[in-house]
Order: sequence, then C-alpha cells, then structure tokens
Amino acid sequence: MTILIDNSTNLRPRHPEKVNRPDTDIIRKPKWIRVKAPTSEGYAKTRKIVKDKGLVTVCEEAACPNIGECWEKSHATFMILGEICTRACAFCNITTGLPNAIDVEEPRKIADAVSEMNLQHVVITSVDRDDLEDGGAQHFVDVINAIRSKSPNTTIEILTPDFLRKAGAAERVIDAKPDVFNHNLETVPRLYLKIRPGARYYHSLRLLERVKERDPKQFTKSGLMVGLGETKEEVMQVMDDMRSAGIDFLTIGQYLQPTRKHAAIDRYVTPEEFKAYETIAKAKGFLLVSASPLTRSSYHADADFAKLQTARQKG
Repeated sequence: MTILIDNSTNLRPRHPEKVNRPDTDIIRKPKWIRVKAPTSEGYAKTRKIVKDKGLVTVCEEAACPNIGECWEKSHATFMILGEICTRACAFCNITTGLPNAIDVEEPRKIADAVSEMNLQHVVITSVDRDDLEDGGAQHFVDVINAIRSKSPNTTIEILTPDFLRKAGAAERVIDAKPDVFNHNLETVPRLYLKIRPGARYYHSLRLLERVKERDPKQFTKSGLMVGLGETKEEVMQVMDDMRSAGIDFLTIGQYLQPTRKHAAIDRYVTPEEFKAYETIAKAKGFLLVSASPLTRSSYHADADFAKLQTARQKG
C-alpha cells in the first residue's frame, strides 16, 4: 500500500461550443474523462483512517477525479500545513484565506499513519504558506524526518510550493534528501498572470534546477495542465525548459474546472494528443513521462518511482 502525502503567435482557433465560461452551464465531459463515484469498501476504509487521524488530503480539498480509484487502493495524498492556502490560483479548489497555526503534532501523525499502513512510498504536499517566514520549509523537514525515523525503508516524495521570496527555504528542504522533489509549473508562461498570478514561471523552473545543483541524486519532477488555452508549441517549449533544468519526470493532465468561479476550460485534449505529448517528451530525454487526461502529480506515484529507478539504472 502507498499513501501519496497531485508563446506561440500561431494561436489555435477558439471553438465556442467547447469553451466552458463562468456564466454558462458546465459543458459535458467526454467519455474518456468520466469516472465513477467512489463507493467501494476500500474507499470507505481509507476515508475512515484519514478522518480518525485528523489528517487533510489534497484528494478531497482539490476535488481530484481519481479519488475513488486511489482510495480504494489505500492511496491518499496528504496535505500538510493546514487546509487554507494564502494564494488564489485560478485553477485550484483549495480554500484561500488566512491559515491557522501549524499543527506541531502533524509530523508524528503522518509518521504513525505511514508505519501503521506499512507504506512503501509516501508523497507529501502542502498549501502555500506565504504567511510563514520560511514558507513552511521546516515543517516539510520535520515530516520527512519523522517518517524516516519510524519507517526508514519508506521512500519519500514531496510536492512543494515555490517558496517565493523565502531565502534559504528550498535549500532546507533539499538537504532533508527526499527521494523525489516535485514542484509543478502548472501551465505555460503566457498564462501565468491569469492562471497562477501569485507565482513566477522562471522562479519555479529555477527552484527545480537548484535541486539538481545541490543534490544531483534527487529525482526532480514537475507537472502541466492542458486545456487552458495553451498551444502545442508552448507546451514543447516548456518541455525544453524543463530538460534544461534537469527535470527527470514530467506529468501532463487535463485541466478540470472545479467550479464556475474558476478558470474556464478552453477545450478537452484528446487521448491521442496526450499520447503525442508523451512521445515528444520521451524524445526530449525525460526519464519518465506520464501523460493522459486523468494524470495528476501523485497518480500512481509508487509505481512511477520504481520506473524512475529502473530508468536511471538503464541510463
């Protein structure tokens, strides 16, 4: 079991009938993007564990479409540092506001859950905490250390915020030596002001580059959403930027509008287009690529980590 603690000038013509705008009804999802409502016993068991231990999951907070499949297999993405984010990204369903104080018992609670469930691989993510001097970096370190102390054989993957304007914060987390350091670029540079206004594309790229400079053995990982109005040429340019920064693993998934207040869907990208992106990315030299409509940052992270290790050995 695993707990996953998720400008080109040649713009594509718009298709009004496919665009989901805030003032219109939500468009019907194509068959390849639909998932069943979670009802299994495994899902209920995972949900009970999460609730009993008072933990927060990004699966629920971000309304992940894969929650039924993952929780049935005892996979749940834990989100540390609370459930209120200091930023208001246009794509994200997590609540924005003034966060509560950090739960100092959280590292122990997560370590206990990892040990109790005998997890092989764990992924830890968080909200943005711009209110904290270090952006929550030390709390990441404390969680990593707590897991290592109680379950030394468990591999650890982190999905961090960008630690923007937090001097030394990223380095503190890198030095804790997670097995995978993930930070999502999310979209192409042209769309940052609209989709990710609190972040900076080149800062996020540089963060991942610093990981490789400081600890070349750490795997680095980043993800993109498509269907927001980006072009194929822009996506390929981001791939090149990622490879220049030494990023090992790329994930690409379909953006899904959480509510009508969030950024509109430009279109649904077809499975064939995702397959083409995967082929292109592999040709550019990524160790691993996961590209599909339902791909999310932590989807199948345990199996993907094993694939990363194998790919490095072959290389």
